[in-house]
Amino acid sequence: MTGKGTPLVEMKNISIAFGGIHAVDDASVDLYPGEVMALLGHNGAGKSTLIKILSGAYKRDAGSIFINGEEATINNPRDAKHYGIETIYQTLALADNVDAAANLFLGRELRTRWGTLDDVAMESETRKVMGRLNPRFQRFKDPVVRLSGGQRQSVAIARAIHFNARILIMDEPTAALGPQETAQVAELVKQLKADGIGIFLISHDIHDVFDLADRVCVMKNGQVVGTASTDDVTKDEVLGMIILGKCPVGAKPGPGALSAVA
Repeated sequence: MTGKGTPLVEMKNISIAFGGIHAVDDASVDLYPGEVMALLGHNGAGKSTLIKILSGAYKRDAGSIFINGEEATINNPRDAKHYGIETIYQTLALADNVDAAANLFLGRELRTRWGTLDDVAMESETRKVMGRLNPRFQRFKDPVVRLSGGQRQSVAIARAIHFNARILIMDEPTAALGPQETAQVAELVKQLKADGIGIFLISHDIHDVFDLADRVCVMKNGQVVGTASTDDVTKDEVLGMIILGKCPVGAKPGPGALSAVA
C-alpha cells in the first residue's frame, strides 16, 4: 500500500438527498492502489449510499469523483465498469446452478467460430485467473451452489478481476462465513492488494476491519466523522467514532466529527 502519489479514487464533497433527507452530506474519501479502505458506521450512516454513488447505482447531487487523478463521469453502473469499478455484493449475485466458468462469463460468454459456447476456452480462462487468485481452488466442474462460502467469494472476485477491475467494492464479504472461510477471504484480499487493486470494504465487523484494512473511514448521519490508519487508532476509538461521532487524536477529522479536537 502507498499513501503517496495519485489516489486510485478520490470522492470529494459528495452529497445526495432523498426526499429532503441528506443521506450523504459533503463526504470525501480516497483510496490508493493496493490499499483496503474500510467504511464503517451504523445502518443509515451513509456508507452504502456513498459507495452506490461510486458504483453508479445512484447519481450524486453534488461533488466530484476522480479516478487516477482525472475527473470521472459516473452516472450508471456501465460507466463505473468502464473505470474498472466492480462491486462484490453480500449476496454475491452468482448463478447457483452452473459452474465457476459459466459464472465468470455470465452475460459475456465466449463463442466458437460456429457460434456455439466455447466451454473449453471459458474453463481455461477461469483456471488461469483462479490460479492467480486462489491456487487451492479445484472444483471447476461443480455448480457453485455446492461450493463453500469462501469458494463462492473466490468465484465472485475472479469474475470482477477477469474483466480488469482495478477498484473493488466488497460489501460485508465475511458476513455469514465461518472462521476458516473468513481466513480464506483474507487471503484473497492479500492477493488482490499485491496486484495493486484498491478495495473499499463495507463491514460491520470491527475485528474483520482491523485484520483486513489499512485505513478506516467512519460515517455518522451521512457525514464523515474521520479517517485514520488502522495502526493509529484502537478498536475502542473506532467504536467511539461510530457511536458518538468522537474523532480521536490519531484520526483526521471530517465534517461529522463531534469536535475537531479529540
